[in-house]
Amino acid sequence: MRTIPASPFPSGGREPVAEATSADNGSLFVVNQDDNSIVQFVIGSDGKLYPFNTVNTPGVYPLAVTTSKSNLFVVDTYQPLPICSTAEPCSGSIAVYPLLAGGSASTAPCAATVCMGTPVVNSNVSAAYWPLILASAPADVIVPTAVNVTASGSYVYVTAYDASITPNVGYVFGFSVASSGALTALSGSPFVAGVKPSAVASNSAGSYLYVTDFTAGDVLGYSISSASGSVGKLTALTTGLGGSNRFTAGNQPLGIVVDPTYSYAYVANSLDSSVTAYSIGSNGTLTSIGTYATGTNPVAIGIDPSTNHFLFTANFLGNNVSDFELSTTAGTLIEAQSEPYSSNAQPTAVAAVPHNGTGSGITQ
Repeated sequence: MRTIPASPFPSGGREPVAEATSADNGSLFVVNQDDNSIVQFVIGSDGKLYPFNTVNTPGVYPLAVTTSKSNLFVVDTYQPLPICSTAEPCSGSIAVYPLLAGGSASTAPCAATVCMGTPVVNSNVSAAYWPLILASAPADVIVPTAVNVTASGSYVYVTAYDASITPNVGYVFGFSVASSGALTALSGSPFVAGVKPSAVASNSAGSYLYVTDFTAGDVLGYSISSASGSVGKLTALTTGLGGSNRFTAGNQPLGIVVDPTYSYAYVANSLDSSVTAYSIGSNGTLTSIGTYATGTNPVAIGIDPSTNHFLFTANFLGNNVSDFELSTTAGTLIEAQSEPYSSNAQPTAVAAVPHNGTGSGITQ
């Protein structure tokens, strides 16, 4: 890995905390928490970033973002209510922005290959967000932590925990996604998820979902139903520790990625400064392959989409990026030559597009 000329590029705001690429690899979306903003960058064929568009999120303090081919999903720490603030916290929310095809035609909504549309309105609250609340305890403060959309784009899952009780109780809020981008809560949602879930990922088939528990040091495994009448519903696996859905990770896991091509999953353990590798069985069971040292305090993890053959972690306190070669036959990791690579201070997120210019840029 080598530094792109002119890098680092300004994030376009304060406190960048999350990022995601468009499905065509032509845009990078960066969430700036202190500005309540999403900045869209066009990715040039040389990998350089060109600021293109900035929008404000509907809620307060955005913290997570993910994309499907048709939509961008952003999670805010607080709903956009007058009573919500750091002094008077309230529950978080999720919002949806349609991603529209752009281009050079006069009818295109923008010149980039992908354009952010107007956020979708939730008719239940007559506003552009879906609150994350417990029907059984609507006054409890629900703190969201991460978001994942299945490869099909049909289901989106938000991890969160109830901060109003001790110990905390974790949940996964699940939604189906309509063609308009509107969300509908899945049957049984929210689903119980440990103590303090911190990251979430699904496999490429959309059949299993995995959630890291920051407090317990576990990965929680779920099957995603494909049965008529309960599609998208989560059911806890029973092949983990003691017949539960818990699989051992390291201390304070903060990131998880599932290889889209091969049956492996990887967890970034922030306190241990390590990555735990797992094979994924045909029934969703995680079997530990090994643990590998990273730079100090990995908080995000990703896989290079060119070949799904290299894995990266952003190391918050190490001020660097760890790089591993991934064995496609065994799932083991080998440190790449010259890693770790220096980054700006306290990196928080990682994203990648295929090398040598499938970034589409602006269509002229």
